[in-house]
Amino acid sequence: MSQEKRTDHHEKGVEVPYDQIEPDTLRRMIQEFVTRDGCDWDDAGCSLDNKVKQVLQQLKNKKIKVVFDLTSQTANLVVCP
Repeated sequence: MSQEKRTDHHEKGVEVPYDQIEPDTLRRMIQEFVTRDGCDWDDAGCSLDNKVKQVLQQLKNKKIKVVFDLTSQTANLVVCP
């Protein structure tokens, strides 16, 4: 049995103010984020639209933020420290 070296990945890059992202783009970004694990939110008793609204509220409350990773050239939502 081989042992894998475990490292914690911390998103590094540039914070992008969510209110400067075009609304349709932000919505698609949030939709991709909340469906990333393949969860069907309707089965969990919450619609995708409601989940998107919850994430948007977390952005507004500064609990999460949008970060553009300069290495991978991707944007992600990350928890604020």
